[in-house]
Amino acid sequence: MKNNIIKLLNLSVLLFVVSITLNAQNVKKKNPLIIEEQGSFAIGGAVITTPGTFDPKNPTSEGQTLHVDHAYAFYQIPKNPQKLPLVFWHGFGQTSRTWGTTPDGREGFQSLFLRKGFSTYVIDQPRRGYGGRSNQSITINAKTDDQYWFTMFRIGIGSEYFPGVQFSKAPETLNQFFRQTTPDVGSIDFNVNTDAVSELFNKIGKGILITHSHSGGQGWTTAIKNPNIKAIVSYEPGSGFLFPQDEVPEPMQSAGGILEAIGVPKEDFMKLTKIPIVIYYGDYIPATPSDNYGTDNWRTRLTMARLFVDAINKYGGNATVVHLPEIGIKGNTHFPFSDLNNIEIAYLMHKWLKEKGF
Repeated sequence: MKNNIIKLLNLSVLLFVVSITLNAQNVKKKNPLIIEEQGSFAIGGAVITTPGTFDPKNPTSEGQTLHVDHAYAFYQIPKNPQKLPLVFWHGFGQTSRTWGTTPDGREGFQSLFLRKGFSTYVIDQPRRGYGGRSNQSITINAKTDDQYWFTMFRIGIGSEYFPGVQFSKAPETLNQFFRQTTPDVGSIDFNVNTDAVSELFNKIGKGILITHSHSGGQGWTTAIKNPNIKAIVSYEPGSGFLFPQDEVPEPMQSAGGILEAIGVPKEDFMKLTKIPIVIYYGDYIPATPSDNYGTDNWRTRLTMARLFVDAINKYGGNATVVHLPEIGIKGNTHFPFSDLNNIEIAYLMHKWLKEKGF
């Protein structure tokens, strides 16, 4: 009798553990994404024609064309979408993949915001990734530089991770991260890039632009070109900060080089005061000069971003810089949207969008 009671108790405990495990698995399980429409297209660019007449019996370059300098866009539209779509623009050496699955295998912003009901457009800028055809003949050199970027992107220094960094230390995560980098097939041309992204907004209409790093400065310029950009969310912009021509700050020196702002006509700058802008920076950015190029260059960029925001707000704009550690969110790299806490980072952006009426 006693043994039977013990067996029943053990069985009850086992069933309880199984129940808890299944419930935990159900909590983690996500609802299916319902996509009503998806597709891709090229946008912008130019067509080059070689003079002459094409001879199919003796084909040479004469009379032939070459389609170049277009951007690539992959879009997904969920059921009952929010009013304005989100357009995601990658940073230096990256492609649209930067917004997809994170290096450690979780959902990126592309999926997270689809779940929030936003249509998403992820792009490859001209001469990069799926937009990889240019009018230039170049040599792409193989260069061992992984540890340089590991440091520049503030994951750590060389191959040593920062304490508390929001980046998975699993070897496969770093392998995937390095393998999402891709070269340019031509020189980076801000006019070519911003013209192509502006054409995208001509095609899709009003929307919200999300930029990262190198595309940050290009994003301001694109918004000046195209009034269909109704807001900008910028993650760690690194260059291209715009100011009225007679209000450009002095260049800033860091261990990573000199950062210079750009002067534009006042009437162009004023266009940036008509849309809400938020800028996010992660962790490991020193408040005072450092001899580590990978952190110190972001010190000057954060400082310049604050001057940029001050200039916009001085003329009645609505711009904000959010330094994540200052609001208690620590450990983020140069890629906050794909770090381990990217759901928390997405929540901040979603909250901001709601506050601005989007």
